[in-house]
Amino acid sequence: MSSGPSAGAVLRMSKLFLRTLRDDPNDAEVPSHRLLVRAGYIRRAAPGGFTWLPLGWIVYRNVERIVREEMDAAGFQEVHFPALLPKEPYEASNRWTDYGDNLFRLQDRHGNDFLLAPTHEEMFTLLVKGLYSSYRDLPLSIYQIQTKYRDEARPRAGLLRGREFVMKDSYSFDIDDAGLQRSYDRHREAYITLFDRLHLPYVIVSAMSGAMGGSASEEFLAPIDVGEDTFVRCTACDYAANTEAVRVPVPAAIPLDGLPAAQVVDTPNTPTIQTLVDHLNAHPEFASPSGEWTAADTMKNVIVKLRHPDGTLEPLAVGVPGDREVDLKRLEAQVGPAEIVPFDETDFKSHPTLVKGYIGPGTLGLEGSSGIRFLIDPRIVVGTRWVTGANQPGKHVIDLTYGRDFTADGVVEAAEVRAGDVCPDCGGALEIARGIEIGHIFQLGRKYAEALGLQVTDEHGKLVTVTMGSYGVGVSRAVAAIAEASFDGLGLCWPREIAPADVHLVIAGKEGGPQRPAAEALCAELSAAGLRVLFDDREGVSPGVRFKDAELVGVPTIIVVGRGIDDGLVEVKDRASGERVDMPVGDVVAHVSALV
Repeated sequence: MSSGPSAGAVLRMSKLFLRTLRDDPNDAEVPSHRLLVRAGYIRRAAPGGFTWLPLGWIVYRNVERIVREEMDAAGFQEVHFPALLPKEPYEASNRWTDYGDNLFRLQDRHGNDFLLAPTHEEMFTLLVKGLYSSYRDLPLSIYQIQTKYRDEARPRAGLLRGREFVMKDSYSFDIDDAGLQRSYDRHREAYITLFDRLHLPYVIVSAMSGAMGGSASEEFLAPIDVGEDTFVRCTACDYAANTEAVRVPVPAAIPLDGLPAAQVVDTPNTPTIQTLVDHLNAHPEFASPSGEWTAADTMKNVIVKLRHPDGTLEPLAVGVPGDREVDLKRLEAQVGPAEIVPFDETDFKSHPTLVKGYIGPGTLGLEGSSGIRFLIDPRIVVGTRWVTGANQPGKHVIDLTYGRDFTADGVVEAAEVRAGDVCPDCGGALEIARGIEIGHIFQLGRKYAEALGLQVTDEHGKLVTVTMGSYGVGVSRAVAAIAEASFDGLGLCWPREIAPADVHLVIAGKEGGPQRPAAEALCAELSAAGLRVLFDDREGVSPGVRFKDAELVGVPTIIVVGRGIDDGLVEVKDRASGERVDMPVGDVVAHVSALV
């Protein structure tokens, strides 16, 4: 695939398939969506699907070219799979079920099941299985740039979350874990170079593997406020993690000897944490160990349901310190591929041991007769004492102690993460930011190789299972991320290597004046020098409209041939800085060539 107009190409706006818009599209939620539509780069075709117009397709192909060049430079080899795939490999890996409603499923005329690929691990695995059989064939890293499909429940934010999108996905195949680490590191370094070339700011954060499976996992996030990912970074060390992957420092256990016995106390009309704390502080007989009760002394028990990929529903209780909410996104990342759905009034009626607003653990309702799995926050360790529901209306338990009065079925990282929380690596304070996921790298291990039987013989002739890595870049998403990272109040503002042209040449003068022939001559000189030119040669368009369109479209250098041409001068503007300079027309080509 070509990378767009060749050196010296001229795009004449009088003939270009382009219409800019003065008003924002009604469905645009983020600046990149708004500006890419207004500047004539994309048009909505369906919910979650967009048509690339000429300028947008040039920008997209420039991003794709950079991705491809960096993959090739790292020694990875390109292949290309179909997007329409058979069901059987995805059944073998369980993802035909695990993907749930996010998978586009269809049948051919013979009743055979197919899917539109959301990702291609299975196909890469089978391809290597069919061709390689010896350790001498490894290591191997292969990649593709391909359209993917996911049935998003609510497509939004233009190119940032669609149902159809383009990804670069690469996969490494190694004989052992040491080889996997080397392949992982090579991809990591290639990504750093790649995103530097795309002029995308990024933070590398620890992440969850999710439905992909595997162990080590890192995301490349562009720290931009409209991003859907929330991440933390330490103010004192280099720790950074997606909030879904943040590790809570676990406090030391407390000896159980000498701790006061648990007691059930009357707490009428206290269905919320705040009403409970106020009530306890208003009654001196309920003495707090620290002198005053706070929400952190309480334990909140939240009930949800897990909807598993096969459609079954399972109730789940989550216990967290009462000064924090349960972060459902964090919880869902821990229990995937199940989805979280609300526990409603009908569910409470079918579990009479649970009293809404007064739910408690231990023999009081979450174990034994309730049959509900109970997971707790890592801060709830042996010897910690809590105020929590007694599973009786208007009653709570004081000094309910973990490890003595109740236990749990496991630990889960599901409480909200807050600015100022303790860094798990150094003890410093965490800060919170938002970002757009632009890349994700995984050490998959042997999950897919085992499911699909990918083995090779080692140096001793013994069959061993290959270990894999998976590495993705959102190619179409990167276009929107770059737009989000570089726009200003006037419009788009592309980095030079991404832009649809090197220079935007604008005629600003009355028809019949000297400006048009001077601009035509300058356009020919720019083109002869190998520069890509977007030439606003439209007739009947006012200079004001031309200037606004030039700012909106966002080519990095704007040249205006206006009244100054009588003195042999043209205006050269840097789109990013806004700096303008009048320059002799004879110096322009050398000036722009030096920039490029």
